[in-house]
Amino acid sequence: MIEGQERAPRDTLTRNIRLLGDALGRVLAAQDGHEAFELEERVRQIARELRANASPELAQELTVLIASLSLPEIVSLIKAFTLYFGLVNLAEGVERMQVLHERDLTSPLHPRAESIAAAVAELRSQGVAAEALQHWLDGMLIMPVFTAHPTESKRRTILGKLRRIGAALTTLTQSTNTSLQQYEYEALIAQIEAQITGLWQSDDVRATRPSVSDEVQNGLFYFQQVLIDETPRIYRTIERALQHNYPDHRWQVPALLRFGSWMGGDRDGNPFVTSEVTVATVRLLRQTMIRHLHGKVYQLFRELSQSSRQVGISPELTASLERNATLFPTAAERFARVHPHEPYRRQCQFIMLKLECTLEHTERHEPVWGGEPSLPPEGCTYYHSDELLVDLRAIDASLRANGGRWVADTLLRDIIQIVEVFRLHVATLDIRQHSSRHTNALHELFAATGMHADYLAAEEEERIALLARELATPRPIIPTRLAFSPETTETIQTFRMIAAILEQIDPQIIETYIISTTTSVSDLLGVLLLDREAGLFQSGAFSRLNIVPLYETFDDLRRAGAMIDACLSLPIYRKQVRLRGDVQEVMLGYSDSNKECGYLAANWALYRAQVELTAVAERYGVRLRLFHGRGGAVGRGGGPANRAILAQPIGTLRGQIKITEQGEVIADRYSEPRIAHRHLEQVFHAVLRAGFPTVATRHEPQWETVMEELARTAQHAYRGLIYDDPQFLSYFRTATPINEISRLRIGSRPASRRNSTQIADLRAIPWVFSWMQSRHTIPGWYGLGAALETFIHGVAGSEHSAAVQAERLGLLRTMYQNWPFFRIILDNAQMILAKADMGIARYYASLTPDQALAERIYDIIAAEHERTSRTICLVAEIEQILDGTKFLQRSIAQRNPYVDPLSYMQIELLRRLREAPPEAQEEIETAVLMSINGIAAGLKNTG
Repeated sequence: MIEGQERAPRDTLTRNIRLLGDALGRVLAAQDGHEAFELEERVRQIARELRANASPELAQELTVLIASLSLPEIVSLIKAFTLYFGLVNLAEGVERMQVLHERDLTSPLHPRAESIAAAVAELRSQGVAAEALQHWLDGMLIMPVFTAHPTESKRRTILGKLRRIGAALTTLTQSTNTSLQQYEYEALIAQIEAQITGLWQSDDVRATRPSVSDEVQNGLFYFQQVLIDETPRIYRTIERALQHNYPDHRWQVPALLRFGSWMGGDRDGNPFVTSEVTVATVRLLRQTMIRHLHGKVYQLFRELSQSSRQVGISPELTASLERNATLFPTAAERFARVHPHEPYRRQCQFIMLKLECTLEHTERHEPVWGGEPSLPPEGCTYYHSDELLVDLRAIDASLRANGGRWVADTLLRDIIQIVEVFRLHVATLDIRQHSSRHTNALHELFAATGMHADYLAAEEEERIALLARELATPRPIIPTRLAFSPETTETIQTFRMIAAILEQIDPQIIETYIISTTTSVSDLLGVLLLDREAGLFQSGAFSRLNIVPLYETFDDLRRAGAMIDACLSLPIYRKQVRLRGDVQEVMLGYSDSNKECGYLAANWALYRAQVELTAVAERYGVRLRLFHGRGGAVGRGGGPANRAILAQPIGTLRGQIKITEQGEVIADRYSEPRIAHRHLEQVFHAVLRAGFPTVATRHEPQWETVMEELARTAQHAYRGLIYDDPQFLSYFRTATPINEISRLRIGSRPASRRNSTQIADLRAIPWVFSWMQSRHTIPGWYGLGAALETFIHGVAGSEHSAAVQAERLGLLRTMYQNWPFFRIILDNAQMILAKADMGIARYYASLTPDQALAERIYDIIAAEHERTSRTICLVAEIEQILDGTKFLQRSIAQRNPYVDPLSYMQIELLRRLREAPPEAQEEIETAVLMSINGIAAGLKNTG
């Protein structure tokens, strides 16, 4: 099945791939027969020869062979190649960790590159004082936010089996340098074969479209299996680095890492996320965290056997025990009988009892909005995580005061840090809704109350004046009983639901309300008014939510700074920001801006928006927190997270950053503890370095002028094809699997915001996903080549002289070498160009009925692909794409012979699906979905 079978293993990765490939080959032969194994080997061999020798005859042979296969035979092939990529991804992850481990062993005195220790050492070498670094840490926040997207469509069952294979492979890898008995080796191989067999015999795609609850459960997998228990190790890494580099400072590391989630809270275009679904999500998040904490405290209970006859306890712990005994007198008597001289164990028992009561309240309580809720007795449950921390810190302080510092620094400290980071709910739940829903609701509300006859028709200045006037007046305007349209009623109920959750279940679980497609100041004021009506905001008293604009179109990004300036100039809005700690969060959308104006222009608009927003925040004395809405693919802002952070404009990262984690990158970054640790270290490394402008590399002002010119040219080339060519939409709809992706059972969210076939209405995720699947990958590079070539050579009829061309090329090379932003633009484009394949894309184009149209559009795309590859190589001074990143170049080259058969099979399945009668489509659709999963696993960062 695998390349490693054909040559002797030369390294750990090759050996592991060979081992897994052998196991998969045995499973394939056992499950579908030797004929299936021989077919797979034949297809693989043709694909390898085709990569080595791109002959039309070989391509035709592979096409004819796949076309001759029955649907079950194609399904068997897809399953084999898809499983192969899942196993290779595991092997690469194990190899990554093994290499890092070996580096640490060979260079123990030199911190690993892109690590927390490396960042702290660099700050010290640059003269950053310990006090300045402590001040920075005190205000620091890193928040990855998990979102559900169709590019990561593995079921939780599949994730679990892959994780168990990874654990066995890790043991085998580590045993290469230690003794492993033959029976132990055979047991591990048997375990791997058993899990692969389970994968083969399981449905790797869902029989039905996943519900929102399914998506929430899948997201929780990574927290339960990895992140909750790995986070304390991150904190220990931070503490070690600080203490090593600044040994004379007494460090206090606050809760600077937290996690967020959109699953169950993101309403934008998803009718399945209702108030009831959000309440169920809140309940599930709390249940998961409370159960995990209960298990941790039970471990602590078993460990803390200290006796009051041997060592004293603090007065604070005594007082805490007495308070808890008052709350639970019967239980207190029982605890005292069993553990009369073990006060720490009694305190743990009280904590577990409170957690049990909290869990019962969470499971049984139905939040009431618009009435009087029934709440548990005060003190018997944990409402706020600080209440749990008080009980835990009473143990901690008592241990430290009575010779138990080493005990306090182990499991107890881990639990305290877990509560500080994850609180009582795993992740903060963001609520998101489209701006038009609020505008329409206010229009109906104002008309019904006689406050304004036609709010939709009002000019922006009139809207602002009306909203500001109503916000300054304490009178309520929404009646208790709602007699509005279903959409308006649902919008109002959402805010009431948030208030009920914060009051009755968890006051910390929802902090942020995001307004999609924010286009005006009135969009923010309108949400603030709806906040006020639900009891979430009272001028001069409190504000329970961060109101976060999401700027995602090219025009809105260009106006973002001016909009925030106008908002902060309004006294009522400035009060709201002050009540939220003088922090204004702003979300930047990487996906829709890219779809609208292309890769280069979108990235430059995002860069400029950050600079302007930072300047506005500084003028008003407000801390700006940027929330980067990145996807997995380069066309949606993807790429290495640490390099992306370091490429942000100098001075825009003020210690707080939120980043969406989307698509298959979630599994890639968080499915294994050591990989998750490494990824989070890289993020911390970048944030620490970017936080001190004296350490950052500055760029020349002239370079921004160059970027403006490049962005204009790239945007013109991009829109000239995507939006201005009248035949392009037909090509997109037929030469990619967009129509099939739109109706397949991948995610809970519809593919378009409205019932439309236009590109402007299509969500960015299926847009990027379709181009990746069809191997065009144009969202990650199209227009870049035209921009670079035009800048260097000029336009036809007005070419630059040879001397000017040389000067301009030299300027671009200087920018590439010295400006992280420009470098990452070109490097990320290289990665996505390498994953494109114009030969495979031509075969997808054969699906278009009008072949003259298909050939014309394809030729334009292929020419720009060649131009972009050539000009990037010229600027980066390399011979071939990715010459500067050999390991990635090699990885893609090794994967392509296995991705290619999946592409050929998907093309054949799409052809059959489009020709099949309705009653025969379901089985083919399932096979198409399997091929989508396989190609996504093979290409990685596809959505």
